[in-house]
Amino acid sequence: MQATNKDILKLRARVELARRSFFDFCRLFAPDFYREDREYIKKLCHSLESFTKGDKRVLVVNMPPRHGKSRTACLLCGYLFVRDPKLKIMTASYNEVLSSMFSKNVRNEIMKEKGDALIPVYSDVFPEVKIKKGDGAMGLWSLEGGYNSYLATSPRGTATGFGADIIIIDDLIKSDFEANDARIKQEQFVWFTDTMLSRLERGGKIIVIMTRWASDDLAGKILALMPGAEHICYRACTDGKMLCPEILSLSEYRERKSLTSPEIVAANYDQEPIDRKGRLYGEIKTYSVLPFDKGEAPVFSYTDTADVGEDYLCCIVFALYGGEAYVLDVLYTKEPMEVTENMQADMLTKHRVINARIEANNGGRGFARAVDRIIRQGEGSFKGVCISTFTQKNNKATRILTCSSWVKNHIYFPEDWLSRWEEFAKSVLSFQKEGNNPHDDAEDALTGVAETVMSL
Repeated sequence: MQATNKDILKLRARVELARRSFFDFCRLFAPDFYREDREYIKKLCHSLESFTKGDKRVLVVNMPPRHGKSRTACLLCGYLFVRDPKLKIMTASYNEVLSSMFSKNVRNEIMKEKGDALIPVYSDVFPEVKIKKGDGAMGLWSLEGGYNSYLATSPRGTATGFGADIIIIDDLIKSDFEANDARIKQEQFVWFTDTMLSRLERGGKIIVIMTRWASDDLAGKILALMPGAEHICYRACTDGKMLCPEILSLSEYRERKSLTSPEIVAANYDQEPIDRKGRLYGEIKTYSVLPFDKGEAPVFSYTDTADVGEDYLCCIVFALYGGEAYVLDVLYTKEPMEVTENMQADMLTKHRVINARIEANNGGRGFARAVDRIIRQGEGSFKGVCISTFTQKNNKATRILTCSSWVKNHIYFPEDWLSRWEEFAKSVLSFQKEGNNPHDDAEDALTGVAETVMSL
């Protein structure tokens, strides 16, 4: 069908809008997907554009599959290049194949030639942005006026020698198996901190796009350890209402829940990490400022000493105010007792603990005597701590479950506790009601705090 002047004018109007707004840019090339009535995708586009222009450095986007997160990220790359042909973008995916496909899609859209007067191509919107001749490899290519404009990589790929103004990380975890593999998650985080952050140019930005699988996946660690990170989170279903019924209907969602384990559906579609689904403590209460002045509230501690092997020594120092326990310090370590005796003594005197309860089990009685001796013979001015020991005869698992409600409702941690006591927090936040937990020392000590307060 021959194009009319009216049709051409309409296209020109759409092209002009695409120059001004990222959402309209997406609509120009995929109008059936990027529709005005799809509020979530419209909001996502506006948020991405706003982030690239704002002061925030890191953005985490959590979305269910097939809802356009990777597609939108691809389009964003092409849209950003018009600002500066010298812009450098790096994208990273699960493996080299996926990251190269991402790169290829961006490159091919820019290179696409006009074939039909009414079908828009990238050059209609930004004719000044062109791939440099002879420099258009699938995983590494440059624009005219730029150098190494785009690099595709992965955690096992290379980024040495390359810098980036924008880094986009897209879905590093691909299965529940990997979500439960602590080694893989730690490797990904080390790669992010040691490699990706070091590649970022001054004033650069990072966008992490992924489905939430575990509390300590890359997204979880970024949100916990980088409080200034921006966060966009979309659930497939909220109170029976679907995010986009045309992509995933309520009946399809329910069918998948009936055929797949609830934990997988919760993580894959509703951004609830697998380990959070059966978590004993749920959300932990925090404080930004203590509601009392120093010296106004009595300070206590509870210690679960470590047995030989892989156990942790866990000591929690807390202030009691208004019937609530406010955690001031935590000692959570596998160091031997000859080391932890001094660490505990320093902590008790630093916080002027008046009553320190130490479980006599697992050598706790000898440990308590050593700590008391160090305090009495030490140079510190505070000698008022009263150290008491007792033998814990009740079943540990029963105690932990029985006191879990009190712990959730009456123990407050400082708001930066996730980064201050990372190993301790990891244990608490991943501890399951049912199943094999690798350690229960942190939970035993929290239970001891609850029992201490309730016995007063």
